[in-house]
Amino acid sequence: MDCNSFVDFVRDTYSTNEFIPLHAPTFSGNENKYVKETIDSTFVSSVGKFVDDFERKIEAFTGAVKAVATVNGTAALHTALYMAGVERGDLVITQALTFVATCNALYHMGAEPIFVDVSHVSLSLCPIAVENYLAENAEVTENGCHHKLTGQRIKAIVPMHTFGHPTELDELIFVCRKWGITLVEDAAESLGSYYKGRHTGTFGDYSAVSFNGNKIITTGGGGMVLCANEEGGQRTKYITTTAKVPHSYEFFHDEPGFNYRMPNINAALGCAQMEVIDTFLEQKRKLACHYKEFFAGSDVKFVTEPEYAKSNYWLNAIVCPDVEKRNEILKYANKAGVMTRPVWQLMHRLPMFENALRGDLTNSEYLEAHLINIPSTPVVRSI
Repeated sequence: MDCNSFVDFVRDTYSTNEFIPLHAPTFSGNENKYVKETIDSTFVSSVGKFVDDFERKIEAFTGAVKAVATVNGTAALHTALYMAGVERGDLVITQALTFVATCNALYHMGAEPIFVDVSHVSLSLCPIAVENYLAENAEVTENGCHHKLTGQRIKAIVPMHTFGHPTELDELIFVCRKWGITLVEDAAESLGSYYKGRHTGTFGDYSAVSFNGNKIITTGGGGMVLCANEEGGQRTKYITTTAKVPHSYEFFHDEPGFNYRMPNINAALGCAQMEVIDTFLEQKRKLACHYKEFFAGSDVKFVTEPEYAKSNYWLNAIVCPDVEKRNEILKYANKAGVMTRPVWQLMHRLPMFENALRGDLTNSEYLEAHLINIPSTPVVRSI
């Protein structure tokens, strides 16, 4: 595969000679109507029918017992960690191959990450790597799982379903139960992805979803906490709305809370987007198949969903065995107006996390050097 043929293929797929972004939002339904309704009602902030409607739509779609809307995905993950009992000074196992928001949420909890490798199957947190790290570095006491070297509690494991591809959840849950560690899913990228027929974000007690402008659906900015039980959901709603004790006019807050409420005007966008999410997912699956056919037989590998999963194919990705070729594709495509990008720099290479504990990161480092994300906006026309 040469760079020119790739660029021509993408341009033909999107039927344009204009700039092609990595993932643009698509507004083709009732977005204008619902947003205008919020403006006409003047309920554009955190109170309004669309917030409740959006939460119910996400519950119905994912199967979560309770969904609580937040202002963005990082706020959702921060809340999920708080609700899962992560405290200042705790350690949390996660992957180095992730968007920085995963680790920022930990940082603002006062917790510290332990970086463990990803699986070559899912590109997400590897259960074998987690088990190996714990067997070498952790011990279970009557007070929970602790790191042998630092004595800190290892409270949670946070897999991020990379590009929408679900991690190996059965195996990861087994590790969590064996070591007495809480599972919190970073499902920011995996709305519409299923592990063995069950939606991601419904395996942990608490999970986080993102509705940023480049996600499967968008609310402009926004997130959602998925809760496994009604009691936890009610508590999550309470803590994200400044811990205000309900009253018709008095203001009384009985603990420090978060002001993480999603505005009604953003939720209006979300409600309209949820009405067409099945179409988006179908279009993205067709696009992934289209890419898979193009790269078949070449030395470039197109990343496909694991056998056990049905992925939303949020961001399509290719892996180039030759690093020089990978760099050539990035340079050529972006210069030609077809946006491509390398995967995120590994978290331990960033100054604020460079001293974090970590295990072997062989797979993560390989993907950092060899992977490219390619245009993934749903294609409306037939391909």
